[in-house]
Amino acid sequence: MKHTKKLLGIALLTATALIPVSCEDAVGQKKSEEKTPAKEVNILDEPIKGEEIAILTDAPKVPPQITRRHRTKVIVNMEVTEVVKKMADGVDYTFWTFGGSVPGKFIRVREGDLVEFHLANHPDSKMPHNIDLHAVTGPGGGAAASFTTPGHESVFSFTALNPGIYVYHCATAPVGMHIANGMYGLILVEPKEGLPKVDKEFYVMQGDFYTKGKYGEAGLQPFSMEKAIREDADYVVFNGSVGALTGDNALQAEVGDKVRLFVGNGGPNLVSSFHVIGEIFDNVFTEGGWGSPNKHVQTTLVPAGGSAVCEFTLDTEGTFILVDHSIFRAFNKGAIGMIKATGGDAEQNKIVYSGKTDDRIYQPEGGAIQEIAQDSSKPAPAATKEERIARGKTKYVAVCSACHQANGAGIPAAFPPLAKSDYLNGSKEKSISAVVHGLSGEVTVNGEKYNSIMPSLGLNDEDVANVLTYVYSMWGNNGSEVTPDEVKKVRAMDVKAPDGGH
Repeated sequence: MKHTKKLLGIALLTATALIPVSCEDAVGQKKSEEKTPAKEVNILDEPIKGEEIAILTDAPKVPPQITRRHRTKVIVNMEVTEVVKKMADGVDYTFWTFGGSVPGKFIRVREGDLVEFHLANHPDSKMPHNIDLHAVTGPGGGAAASFTTPGHESVFSFTALNPGIYVYHCATAPVGMHIANGMYGLILVEPKEGLPKVDKEFYVMQGDFYTKGKYGEAGLQPFSMEKAIREDADYVVFNGSVGALTGDNALQAEVGDKVRLFVGNGGPNLVSSFHVIGEIFDNVFTEGGWGSPNKHVQTTLVPAGGSAVCEFTLDTEGTFILVDHSIFRAFNKGAIGMIKATGGDAEQNKIVYSGKTDDRIYQPEGGAIQEIAQDSSKPAPAATKEERIARGKTKYVAVCSACHQANGAGIPAAFPPLAKSDYLNGSKEKSISAVVHGLSGEVTVNGEKYNSIMPSLGLNDEDVANVLTYVYSMWGNNGSEVTPDEVKKVRAMDVKAPDGGH
């Protein structure tokens, strides 16, 4: 910055020398030059007043905005732990964490603060760890100073010179493996003049994960270095797991709220195309800086190891979907979340967005049944009906819930309900055939007609038996158990259900 100012001054003086001036201009110029320019205050010259312990929060929560207008000493206490947590329903993973969660704890300080950082590595950890904070001006972002073996604690300090929202991560070799296991988070350095007040602030951080098994494969999944090197992610998720921001975990707000999302991307590999379906970002502070924002943005890129701040106002009620708009990551690998907006004036809400006001017949092109390839290699067959139901739930969440919904209600005029379904309860053979062979054409379920396509899902006999047994056990259905032998018999018929399907 100092070099930039010097060059700018030289350029202005040179340009002035080339312009003819009158005597009066010269006198005016001389008087102007005699004026003493305003002195720029160095942040390090400002006094430090007192100290405080940093409030650290788990995603999606954010510590409160800073209201003080002076520098202070901020003590950050962070513990590294290696813990087994849920990656998806039925799927566990050993995460390496800053503070027991993925992403790591959110840290909030003010420009100019002296940050004293305490990094403790839990005695039960198997690996040494450290922390590289992108907000640090200094070699390694603190990585060398914070290298900590299990059962030890390291302390170092830095001054938060630059305002912005910054990623931090572990930088212990192999660096990629530590990051891929969930070792990343965000640190916010508020500008010294503070941030404009908003109604809601949330912490959302994307990460890509690489497991030995495929997406949805049950059990404790180990890390796959081979897939990570190929950048072939099985899971791409917000806040550490599939469903971390959906259903009961959805972000909650009210119509009229101004929302600020601190969005990070831990990577280790993939760039995020961050988008909120049904909203336009009023302001996007790209790459984590507090410069002039981009206005009216639909989708913003967040690089691996980078961040952005997205601000918008909720102008109507409803559920707004957060996605990585590299869209298969959202609907097939887990990068999906929700903001639920409630309240507001009912008439005003309808003016902003009416919902469906008409329903007409439209005949799309084509109509061929899809084939979705899936790995059929599975663990030992289920030994009991209860085990079959548990495995079926995992498969249902991974394969079926997007269309038929988590509660089996389906979607009106599109996907028929599985809850209290007369179609399912009337014939196991028809149900098995629908899953094994797929269906197209008109079908009547609970008195309503549906006319769409269900692809053949490519599930093996065990998976079909498990998922149907789960469905039969749920939502008021008749509790039937479907066995792999029954599936095998229907598969051998190689015919579709006689009255079509969805």
